[in-house]
Amino acid sequence: MANLKDLKGRIASVKKTQKITSAMKMVAAAKLRRAQEGAENARPYAERMFRMVKSIATSVGDTEGAPKMLSGTGGNRQMLVVCTSDRGLCGGFNGSIIREVRARLREMRRNGTDFKIITVGSKGHDLLRREFGDNIVAKFTDIGRRGVKFEEALGVAEKITDLFEADEFDVCTIYFNKFQSAISQIVTPQQLIPFRVEAADDADDDADQKTDGPRAVFIFEPDEEEILEDLLPRNVATQIFQALLESSASEHGARMTAMDNATRNAGDMIDNLTMTYNRTRQAVITKELIEIISGAEAL
Repeated sequence: MANLKDLKGRIASVKKTQKITSAMKMVAAAKLRRAQEGAENARPYAERMFRMVKSIATSVGDTEGAPKMLSGTGGNRQMLVVCTSDRGLCGGFNGSIIREVRARLREMRRNGTDFKIITVGSKGHDLLRREFGDNIVAKFTDIGRRGVKFEEALGVAEKITDLFEADEFDVCTIYFNKFQSAISQIVTPQQLIPFRVEAADDADDDADQKTDGPRAVFIFEPDEEEILEDLLPRNVATQIFQALLESSASEHGARMTAMDNATRNAGDMIDNLTMTYNRTRQAVITKELIEIISGAEAL
């Protein structure tokens, strides 16, 4: 049985930890509010950009003049962009996405598929480095420390575009946690290169159902291929920016939930330790009284 001094020290230690987790919860809640607003405000723009590229890409089809970002290169070399956090203490935020990415990478390794990895966030790099360190070609950290900026997403997009133009990969997919609520984040893979018209068709189903009658015919100046040459890299940057916003909101939501659970658990631990302390103290007092009474009777 622990003595009273040890129990008192443990209670004080847990109380200090509870204060820290409670403060971290409040900080995460404040950051979550801003990050959630940013993610929700950016969704319409990203969706509209996606639909606009799809509209132009549909008119181009699979012609010989179509940009490589649309038609693809015909190969199956994969590039995975993994979005995680730079800090821990956010529950299963990093673990859930790393589990899915590892399963995908191991499957590609078994099938003999060539793959490369770009990590956004130091946690993803640290967790993947031991098993797939030779496949990591770039690492981005400190993104979104003071709010996600488009320039940060543009830097990631430019790296991906440069590698694609250098014929380093054929298909690029980004993995991120899509924000649903403070307690729910969904691991979402999204193909960036080549542009998937089928995915855009799925996104446009609701809009198409509301459209009656013939569609307008557009004349493009300059031609569609030239427009797509400029628009497709912009779409990659926009989709990465949206993914980073979603990931940031998911991180703060997961951290707020984790710190709330930690604060509650600390409170339960304090109650249990306090009860043990009181019982131990009572046992010590009882023992001392028995010794005094026994000594008095012996006299």
